[in-house]
Amino acid sequence: MHRHGAQLMDATSARFALWAPDARSVSVVIQDKPAVELLPDGEGWFTGIAPCQAGDLYHYLINGELQVADPASRYQPQGVHGPSQVINPNAYTWRHAWQGRPWHEAVIQELHVGLLDGYAGISQALPRIAQVGVTAIELMPLGQFPGERNWGYDGVLPFAPQHTYGTPEALCQMVDEAHGNGLMVMVDVVYNHFGPDGNYLHQYASAFFREDRQTPWGAAIDFRRAEVREFFIQNALMWLCDYRCDGLRLDAVHAIDQPDFLVELAQRVRATVEPGRQVWLVLENEHNQAALLEQGFDAQWNDDGHNALHVLLTGETEGYYADYKDRPIEQLARCLAEGFVFQGEPNRHGNPRGEPSAHLPPSAFVLFLQNHDQVGNRAFGERLSRLCPPQALRAASALLLLSPMIPLLFMGDDEGSREPFLFFTDFHDELADAVREGRRGEFAHFDAFADPAKRAQIPDPNAASTFASSRLGHKEVLAGWHGLYQQLLDLRRRHVIPHLPGSRALGCEVIGNKALTARWQLGDGRQLRIDLNLDEQPQPVQLPAGALRLYDTSDNAHPDSTLAAHSCVVSLLPPNWSHHE
Repeated sequence: MHRHGAQLMDATSARFALWAPDARSVSVVIQDKPAVELLPDGEGWFTGIAPCQAGDLYHYLINGELQVADPASRYQPQGVHGPSQVINPNAYTWRHAWQGRPWHEAVIQELHVGLLDGYAGISQALPRIAQVGVTAIELMPLGQFPGERNWGYDGVLPFAPQHTYGTPEALCQMVDEAHGNGLMVMVDVVYNHFGPDGNYLHQYASAFFREDRQTPWGAAIDFRRAEVREFFIQNALMWLCDYRCDGLRLDAVHAIDQPDFLVELAQRVRATVEPGRQVWLVLENEHNQAALLEQGFDAQWNDDGHNALHVLLTGETEGYYADYKDRPIEQLARCLAEGFVFQGEPNRHGNPRGEPSAHLPPSAFVLFLQNHDQVGNRAFGERLSRLCPPQALRAASALLLLSPMIPLLFMGDDEGSREPFLFFTDFHDELADAVREGRRGEFAHFDAFADPAKRAQIPDPNAASTFASSRLGHKEVLAGWHGLYQQLLDLRRRHVIPHLPGSRALGCEVIGNKALTARWQLGDGRQLRIDLNLDEQPQPVQLPAGALRLYDTSDNAHPDSTLAAHSCVVSLLPPNWSHHE
């Protein structure tokens, strides 16, 4: 199988390969030199070697008339509609011999590179991120998108790191700095669709897509084709090998209708990465396909756990929270005991969702209170710090950071940020109008936005002010929150992480309308117990006597027979302890 894109052969030439099954002819135009014709090479490929060097700009000319960027471009210094640049992926000299960290040590913080002023801005923030107890940063998608600001999920050139964030070398340097601070670097990759502006594959490689399957973004990508699968597998390997990133989070794989592609990708990654190096593969998957978590993937984002917690904390039950409105505490209990809430049961639309997951270890599930979707897909981007009492959020944070599941923080969580994170893009003309009106239309069925005048107040995604207001200014924060996260993550580092391998859930008991007791056996035989009460009223409970009390969020002393309102008590118990004691 050919390698997509431009590959330097030596200091003076490169090999170019484009899969263009609909094209009659393909040429590569380097700088402003005469075009070099690429020759048909079977099964829709056009390949050839042309004189060039690192830094040269080039584009493809299809049928002598259509000028396009390389779909596997490694850099787009002038944006999606500009020329591609030949890059030497081996130019950077790595300073840290880094082999990564085992998955059970993961404490992940999700970041948006643009809001933090590019790779250079993130490099400056790394010591503070490590100091709070985070062990990995997860970057929202980096692939080149149209305009200067975007969440990243509208990328059209997935091999080209976004030019407004910095150069490929600056990305290498940032990853290197992270490793020097003991931090893993994950990248969110989008393999389920291309963005709406700057993608020309339909015009010369229509076989990339299948019109008989539609997704929310249009025709589905055709993962039955080897060339298409190879395109994305090569992309995954680029982030992990050329940029030395430590893991990938695969966005919305439920929109990929060939699960065997995901298995193949995981197998190729595991076979390619050098022995001894730790690499993490994580899924976002509404289908809750537990089987994938036994076939090369470390974990899945657990939306079920988030949704149940969100309903308990806020009382909101519209949209997808409707699946959790009737019995959220029972659903949270199932999440803590078995992983997924939906393991084949019908959702609100009557469709079965999920597979049995109780046999999987707790570390197969990434738990979170917030992420880019859950905050940014709100009309006004409000965080939980504005939606629920701080004491309740503190209790939920203790559950998040001390349970055996893998915790994910969203940028600003560790500061108790009260500033919004909004949906933002940088589209223009008719596309900008369509995105603005589509965004406002999404909320038409919500009671609060039934009035068109109210919907008109939803921020325009394309306005520069929408992006600017999403920056973390650290002006509005919950008092003491940074110290809270430091304390909880230090407890996790000392008492939970070393004993996660071999841990398993022992069950979770609902003890009140918003209260439960969850227990796990850790790898050293001891038991971890978390008693959580998100109700406004105290809850009778028999807390374990003689246990090591790791943490108690209650501000006031209370007897062992009472769980205070909005509280969480975390205990460590000896191996032979019985919950009937």
